[in-house]
Amino acid sequence: MHRVSLAPFSEEQQSIARTSLEHEQILSGQFWGELRVFLAVAKAKSFNRAAEILNSSQPTVSRQVKRLQDLMGSQLFVPTQHGVRLTPKGQELATELSKLDHALFSLANDLRAEKQATEGVVRISITDGLNTFFVAPALNRFSCGYPKIQCHLKSPMNVINLRENQTDLMIGFVPAHATDITATRLGCLHFVPIASKPYIQEHGLPTRQNLSRHRFLHSEMYAAKTGLWDEWNRIVATGRIVHYCDNSFAYGMLVKAGSGIGLLGSYTVLEPSAVPLEIMAPVSVPLYAMALTDRLNSRPVRAVYEWLCGVFGNDNPWFNEEFRLDNAPSEYDIGVKALFNL
Repeated sequence: MHRVSLAPFSEEQQSIARTSLEHEQILSGQFWGELRVFLAVAKAKSFNRAAEILNSSQPTVSRQVKRLQDLMGSQLFVPTQHGVRLTPKGQELATELSKLDHALFSLANDLRAEKQATEGVVRISITDGLNTFFVAPALNRFSCGYPKIQCHLKSPMNVINLRENQTDLMIGFVPAHATDITATRLGCLHFVPIASKPYIQEHGLPTRQNLSRHRFLHSEMYAAKTGLWDEWNRIVATGRIVHYCDNSFAYGMLVKAGSGIGLLGSYTVLEPSAVPLEIMAPVSVPLYAMALTDRLNSRPVRAVYEWLCGVFGNDNPWFNEEFRLDNAPSEYDIGVKALFNL
């Protein structure tokens, strides 16, 4: 009786198990150079600006984009008064090329890093406030241990989606659930209402009873209807919003200047003119370190990831699960003290 094999094919059968590199044809056609030019125009939204970025000329850029459109048989841009706008087909192509651009950058960076295990560029998305107060001041000490790792610190374009920022790592507030992203729960960032001493001298001490006559600073992040910021929004609604600001560092500077009451990270109480207000309970937001899982195979990326987990973990009293404003002095205060010249 004939026995049937459970594995009808073997990977050793070269005739049926060839790799894609054994096929000579380049499937994408002969326009890789044009695709790079197209992506530059898509990002710059201008032929002239793209030409500057590529160190080329506007006619050359226009000619390459036209050739790409002719080869693909599809219009990719439409002109506007201020430059160009992507068509739906152009948007689809630009999104995929942007992912490829990031993948190629990461691959090239890793290949260069093979010369020495801990050498390379690591790109990090982090808010301006956390960067200014904690990462930037501590970076020198990290560099002493890893002198050939270059950190590229970037403000996040998307505070929710790591992949959209096109960086290796991100310190964010929402855990990623994608299978190709690793997320580590860190400590908590505690937000408290803050007024500056100059503001209080001019407008009086804000209390729960007199909020209607006070001025507030607001931002899109706090306006999000997630339930987390509801108490702050109710308080703001009782007074008058004088300014909106979505840059976390500039927002803090507006508070310091006495422009209005703001909701800031608890660590800002180290600023001599900052006065925490007892007008609402603190808002505690969990922090997460996130990385593309395959990027953690790169030793430079892994080293930076583990370092950031330490900076923003529970061992840092400002990010401890327990909210306190009277934390004992620690090494983690270096950024705030340096910024405020304490």
